[in-house]
Amino acid sequence: MDEMLLLRHGETEWSRDGRHTGRTDVPLTARGQGQARALAPLVAGRAFAAVLVSPAQRARATADLAGLTGYEVEPDLWEWDYGGYEGITTPQIRRSHPGWYLWRDGVIPGDADHPGESAAQVGERADKVIARARAAEGAVAVVAHGHVLRVLAARWLGLPPGDGRMFKLDTGTYSELGYEHEKPVILQWNSRV
Repeated sequence: MDEMLLLRHGETEWSRDGRHTGRTDVPLTARGQGQARALAPLVAGRAFAAVLVSPAQRARATADLAGLTGYEVEPDLWEWDYGGYEGITTPQIRRSHPGWYLWRDGVIPGDADHPGESAAQVGERADKVIARARAAEGAVAVVAHGHVLRVLAARWLGLPPGDGRMFKLDTGTYSELGYEHEKPVILQWNSRV
């Protein structure tokens, strides 16, 4: 693999409102669709050895609107399963758990559709995506979500999954992972076209 282009999906109502959106499949807003279209010049004319996209409609729509074709839906790119915190904002969580911080405190179990995940579990999924990308002959594009991409960046650098907390990532942005002297580095982070 030469480099990995990461695209975070465009805005949704839940991302706009700060609601934890793991496995709930919400669509892009009109603004989110515009953010996705704005990524098109970044991918136009580029050949990718692999394009991996989260199963969520917000990620697939972002890939489509950005002009990525022939992609493979990759279940390991689903967003962090927030368990009992699915759909809830940080201020709401802190009413019952003062000072709560996802990266330190994790999530509580939810229902059968939202059992919850630890940072380590998200890291295991990110490691699988990285292994697939590294096996590709050429550049790889990945379209997914804020927290899973932050964990993926941490794991790319050989850091613990929880160190993804250091990589803020906005909707509708792109980042690039690559190498310098054969060592994994971040080439670009949280950028807009």
